[in-house]
Formats: sequence, C-alpha cells, structure tokens
Amino acid sequence: MPFFDNQYAKRDGLELAHLLYSGQVSALELMTEAIEAANTVDPLLNAFCFPRHEAALNEARTATLRGTFGALPFVFKDSGLAARSHGGSIGSRLFSGTVSPEDSTLADRFRNDGFISFGRTTVPELCMAPTTEALQNGGPTRNPWDPTRSAGGSSGGAAVAVATGVVPIAHGSDGGGSIRIPAACCGIYGLKTSRGLVPHGPRKGEGWGGLAVHGVLTRTVRDSAAALDGIAGMEAGAPYAAPARPRSYLSELEKAFDRPLRIAKWAKGWDDVPIDLDCIEALNAAERALISLGHEVVEVALPPLDYSGFVEALIDVLCANAAMSVKDFLATSPKAGWKRLLEPAIRDAVLIGNDLSALRYVAAINTFHRVGRALDAQMVSYDFVISPTLTRSPLPLGELSMETDFRSFRRQAARYTMFLALMNASGQPAANLPLFRNSDGLPVGVQLIGRLGADAEVLKLSAHLERETRWADLKFDSTRANAPWQRRSLNVATSQPCR
Repeated sequence: MPFFDNQYAKRDGLELAHLLYSGQVSALELMTEAIEAANTVDPLLNAFCFPRHEAALNEARTATLRGTFGALPFVFKDSGLAARSHGGSIGSRLFSGTVSPEDSTLADRFRNDGFISFGRTTVPELCMAPTTEALQNGGPTRNPWDPTRSAGGSSGGAAVAVATGVVPIAHGSDGGGSIRIPAACCGIYGLKTSRGLVPHGPRKGEGWGGLAVHGVLTRTVRDSAAALDGIAGMEAGAPYAAPARPRSYLSELEKAFDRPLRIAKWAKGWDDVPIDLDCIEALNAAERALISLGHEVVEVALPPLDYSGFVEALIDVLCANAAMSVKDFLATSPKAGWKRLLEPAIRDAVLIGNDLSALRYVAAINTFHRVGRALDAQMVSYDFVISPTLTRSPLPLGELSMETDFRSFRRQAARYTMFLALMNASGQPAANLPLFRNSDGLPVGVQLIGRLGADAEVLKLSAHLERETRWADLKFDSTRANAPWQRRSLNVATSQPCR
C-alpha cells in the first residue's frame, strides 16, 4: 500500500523530513512514492526528463540522513545546472544528452541539505520562453488544472512536479520570471531571490548579464525558507556579494513586523498593456488580506521607465547568450546541420547574437542598471510592492509559439510577463503568491516585491499571507479520484516521453 494511503503528496518537505528523522518512514519508501507519482503524472502532463530512477532508488536505499531534509526526493531543472550524475538538454535537441564533468556548487549544496534527485524537469528551449513547449520534450508541458493550458516557463516541469505532489520542493531558476511564471500558472509558491544570494559557480559567476538566479518552487512558504537556509550564501570567487541574511530564514517566518507596513500597489501596465480582470481581482484579494493584517496599501503610479526599451535590451542579452551557448557547445561537440536542431525563434536568436556589437551589449547592461535605480527610487517610500504576476491567466497551449522570429516572440512574451523581468534587472527579491483562483478554477498569481536583500522579509510577509488567506486550502489535490491530470477523465493526447 502506498505510504500513508496516498498521504505523501499532501505533506510538505519539512513534514516528510521529520518523518524520516523520527524513523516513521524510510528514504526508500519516499523515493518509491515519488517515482510512482511521476510515472502516473508524466504521460499526460509531460513534466519530467532524463530520469535516473534506479540510481536514485539505490541512493535512497543506502542514504545517511543529513541536512535539513534528510533524504528527500527532488528534481533538478533541465536548465544546465551542472550535476555529473544527470544528463540534460536545456530543452534543446542540439544539446540533448549533455553531461557535465563536474558538479556545481548549488548541486552540492542541495545534496548536503538532504535532497536526492531522480531526474530533471522540462523547460523551453534554452529556457527562453514563459511557456514550456520545447520540441525536445516530445510535446508541451501541460497545466495540471487545465491540460489545454500552459504550465508556464521556463521552470514549467518543476512547477508541475510540485503542484501535483510528486515532490514537495523542486529546483528552479529565474532569469525573467521563470520561477514566478510557472508558480502563478500552477498555483504554488515561487521566490526569485536577490542577486548574489544563491551561487552560480564554479564554472559561472552569473547568468544573462546578472538577470538569472537559482532557487526552488514549493507548496508552502516554510519549505522555501528552509531550502534557502541550505543553499544561500557567498561562494568563493563570485562576482556579486551575497546580501546579508539572517541566521535562519525559517526562524523568521513566525515573527511579527515591528510596525504596520506601507505597501505600494501596481494595478496598471506600462505602454498601456491591458491586464485581465482575473489578475486585477487577484491583486485586490491580496490588498484586502494585507489590510486585514493591519498594513497600508497605496495604489501608486508606475516608476518612470522605458519598458519597450528595456524589452529590446533584454532581447539583445538573450541573443548574445544563445549565441555563446551554441558556440561553446559546437567547439567541443561539432554537429553538422546544427541549425536544424534549433527551433526557429532560437535559431534566429543565435544569428542575431553572432552579429550583436559589443557597444549594443554594453548599452543593454546599462539599461538594466537604469531600471534598477528607477525601481529602487520608488522602494524608498514603501516596504513592499504588490503587482499582478502575469497580465493574463495561464495561456492556451500553442498561443505563444517559437515558430517565428525571436524579437517578435519575446515582444509578445514581454506583454504577458510585464512585471517580472524588471525585478531580475534590479536584483530585488520577488515571489508569486498563490492566493486566488478564477471562476474556471485556474490559479492566478500576485507578485510580492521586496527591497534588494530583503528576502527574509518577503518570506515572512508571504507566510503571514499564507495563514491569513489559507491558500493551502486552494492547493491542487493530486490524490482525488477525478484529478484533472488523470488520463481517463480527459480527451487530450498524451505526450511522448523525453529522454
């Protein structure tokens, strides 16, 4: 009989760790549960790739409990995070089967804190889309609440793994919203940490001109806080200093704020980009919850910045990185006809990146820095900002397609993700709050933005809102008989498993 009669999926990581350390369950039992759950979910939702099930079962069978989480089932995002025991593809047919010769600092920190990874989770090609529909994956990654819609991206597979209870915590990364987007689409919690807080090394010092950060996706705020306790902190040789942090993020969650907070509210978009009513209703629900907690919420004008100019700068940096990734790969693994192995938008990005001037790249980085100053100027008067996470509910699959040129693709994506990549440019912490469902039962997220380095405060306010709104009651119940990802209840074609 499955562990606790299908109770595994209902417990968060800290609760499972307690059961491990108290001897009430074994690491092998948990890993068996996780792999069985992944095998049930994946034929329809298509969230997992590069499985290492037998190796993970063997590791669990002989595991010595360590760190906060003991020996907890886990998955790495297929984002290129170096781990010698895991193949990968970064969502690309060109890179498929790539194996790193060394472990990253972050992979080591995850293992030392008690995580055992049984594979990777799906991403769009080169992680450059807000929806996970890479050809490499054999089909799109589907939203567990409505499999005709996107699970988000680029950490789309990771969000599905957490939302359906396959794992309570999954690795993610965020270079323009890639943790917050799928967290919003799948109804879970996702924190983009402050720049420099979580390591990139030892082979890299940053990603995408300082935009990208690593982190986790979880169902509970306390799991995110506990995971951050294990992975955060300065790394020797890193180009950015890690922000000051408390002794324990987890221990901060129960503390009260020493005064009522002043919170800014962004309810309109730059360049007159429309925001769906569902997203505004979610924002208003967050405002009501904050007021009930005794805080002040003030709707304010957006910081004055050139959003369309920022989007062009972002496109330039993405193109430069796409070109460099392909160049580095081909230098060691030449492939004839490699262009045919890239999707049209990414192939175009590589061509743009090859021709991009150094002057234009520097101008893009300077644009990011101007954005950071504009946002910081508004934060002087407020403790936090709330905004919609996305401008629309989860997108129908196929609406945002890479069958086009890269600039058109990213401009369209930038309208959907308007409030997200700006925080990557500024380096500020920002989290998706899963506290609302629309009339169709789809998750609609709210973004909570803090000052640079104020990750503990973002986590603490998130935990207060989690208790106030009881968003745990809205979580996806993967054990119910009519769970929407169960194949018998849907007339949706299944995906082909990716390698």
